[in-house]
Amino acid sequence: MFLLLLGPPGAGKGTQAALLAERWGLAHIASGDLFREAMRSGGELGRRIKEYYDRGELVPDELTIDMFLERLGRPDCARGAVLDGFPRNRDQAEALDRALAARGLALERAASIEVDEDEVLARLGGRWTCRTCGAIYHERNSPPRRAGACDQCGGELYQRSDDQPETVRRRLAVYQEQTAPLIDYYRSQGKLLEVDGEGDVEAVSRALSEALAPLLARPEPQQGKAAAGR
Repeated sequence: MFLLLLGPPGAGKGTQAALLAERWGLAHIASGDLFREAMRSGGELGRRIKEYYDRGELVPDELTIDMFLERLGRPDCARGAVLDGFPRNRDQAEALDRALAARGLALERAASIEVDEDEVLARLGGRWTCRTCGAIYHERNSPPRRAGACDQCGGELYQRSDDQPETVRRRLAVYQEQTAPLIDYYRSQGKLLEVDGEGDVEAVSRALSEALAPLLARPEPQQGKAAAGR
């Protein structure tokens, strides 16, 4: 079972993908995680990716496709995966369709989490990250107890380059130009689901689960921690 979450930056795709993956025993494959892993490696690939990342631009297709296809071949993807951040344009979507078809598989649903631009700017523009432990805070939703310092380790908080307002606007422009057209691509295949992403995490999770319920109900999913705790 392969599922895709679509939506603008700040729509909450990563959070919702992780919840779905845990609940249904699927791998969670996030482009951001793969890119950051490459950037931390300090190699040439990571350096090239960082240049695009810092400008708020999409990493070129040939780099992104190779990274994701390698990831899909790992053992934890045997039952399927929830994809987050890939594909991001028509060429990537077609490459994914071909790769899955070669294995006798297919992407079953693409769920678009709908959030307007003002809300995206409010969500991302107020996000701060700890340099030491990576904990994330938000000026509006989850501020630290002491400004500029991490509650968990006391580390310095900083705003990632891709969360600064100017970069967020560029990311939104790139999304509208290159990724939003995938909504029509998957709608034409009868695979698109549209979910209101303006609510809190729990409300969006419920809406997403309800939209996917007919698909996820067959066969009986492996119960993960999230399901066991309900």
